[in-house]
Amino acid sequence: MQVGIDARLVYYHQAGISRYCLQLMRALADINTEDQFIIFQSRRDTRELVSQSNFRIRRLWTPSHHPLEQALLSLELRLTPMQVLHSPDFIPPFRRTCRSIITIHDLGFLLYPQSLTKSSARYYGQIDQAVRRTDHIIAVSESTRRDIVRMLGVPEHMITVIYEAPRRFFHPLPDVDLRPRLRERFKLEGDYILFVGTIEPRKNIPGLLNAFQQLLDHYHPDVDLVLAGAPGWLTDEVYALVGRLGLTGRVHFLGRVSDEELVWLYNAARMLVLPSFYEGFGLPPLEAMACGTPVIVANVSSLPEVVGDAGLLVEPTDTDELTVAMWRLLSDELLRKELIAKGARRAASFSWERAARETLELYRRVAGSA
Repeated sequence: MQVGIDARLVYYHQAGISRYCLQLMRALADINTEDQFIIFQSRRDTRELVSQSNFRIRRLWTPSHHPLEQALLSLELRLTPMQVLHSPDFIPPFRRTCRSIITIHDLGFLLYPQSLTKSSARYYGQIDQAVRRTDHIIAVSESTRRDIVRMLGVPEHMITVIYEAPRRFFHPLPDVDLRPRLRERFKLEGDYILFVGTIEPRKNIPGLLNAFQQLLDHYHPDVDLVLAGAPGWLTDEVYALVGRLGLTGRVHFLGRVSDEELVWLYNAARMLVLPSFYEGFGLPPLEAMACGTPVIVANVSSLPEVVGDAGLLVEPTDTDELTVAMWRLLSDELLRKELIAKGARRAASFSWERAARETLELYRRVAGSA
């Protein structure tokens, strides 16, 4: 079997889909030496993303998300024979000579169209054509599968749910004093509550800030709030709210952090809080639990199926409920230990090896139906 994987986005955008692509390819290499894989990379990407004899690199001229991508990519791919093409960025070439699988990570661009630039709106506007011109769809959660069926009218039999997983370097650092590193790198002192994600409306950061202010007023804990993630859209409103709530000096915006720094932040945090209105999967809770950090998440979209009973679930619009949940994790040591143990087991139940085996099985099924 010959499978092509479109990995051009790995060069252009180092974020969630790129990480998914890298982790999946490397996990496939760990379990498979028989099938032939063609990794399509940007011509500007000189790295060898996977080093194994049955993985071959082909560098393409067509940039990811280019206005003429459909025409140019279709022409380039005609030169490479394959049975299946996997498009992790979920817009496949509509003209092709092989079967197609796409991965849909979430439909946030349909729920929050205000967040799109003109170019991204043009690209994601192809989603209706994409789901009708592919042979099968991978959804990263049952929640995303339901959204695809409900919002795009895709038949359920065309969708397979394959979960993502935390990367291996997210693990506890129990014997390491992280305070000097965090003090030097981020000027953080003392205990803190952690949020990880892009600063954008669907993450419900105003709700988190209001609950944090209420936590300080009602319970007076000596704890700060740390937000790690790149600024998205409407960030000025979030920064202004910090001032209006009198939280300047107690709330720290770190921006985008490295993977190594993120491991430090998870390990040293008292808890992770992710009160999002919408998540297609939600990796930060799994990463935090893998590091031995208890979590609070919203009880909506994919988060309950990711966290299960290993974290506290709250209604994202209920400020009081979120405030009480944070205080419980700060004050109840037995609850903390229980959730840390459950979280470790829960995070371990997700693995990239399992994701790769299920994806490989799907490749074979789709290739065999040609």
